[in-house]
Amino acid sequence: MEIVNLHHIAIICSNYEVSKQFYTEILGFTIENEVYREERQSYKLDLSLNGTYLIELFSFPNPPKRPTRPEATGLRHLAFGVKNIEKEISYLNTKNITTEPIRRDEHTGKKFTFFEDPDRLPIELYEAE
Repeated sequence: MEIVNLHHIAIICSNYEVSKQFYTEILGFTIENEVYREERQSYKLDLSLNGTYLIELFSFPNPPKRPTRPEATGLRHLAFGVKNIEKEISYLNTKNITTEPIRRDEHTGKKFTFFEDPDRLPIELYEAE
């Protein structure tokens, strides 16, 4: 097998409009395609960041809750690189999004923090530079 790249990350949300607003208006993802699938009573929203397709956001009727945080089996968290972590934390705070205290990666010395999407999916910001 030869994997070329990461194609996308699929996320199921409990409130489509709230999550759509969070990922587009707060995190800055661009909508590439939006489809309502009547037979599944489900939206599928394709999102990109800086021209790269990254996330499929799905809605389904009555999806189960995330079992625990953050150590449930399966996807642990999403991580996004940022240039200035303090600046991005300040921005998130203006949107009433609380972040954890800044930590340092013990191996790289880089700063990082966590916050949550509307369904409590952990999201990490990692200072890339």
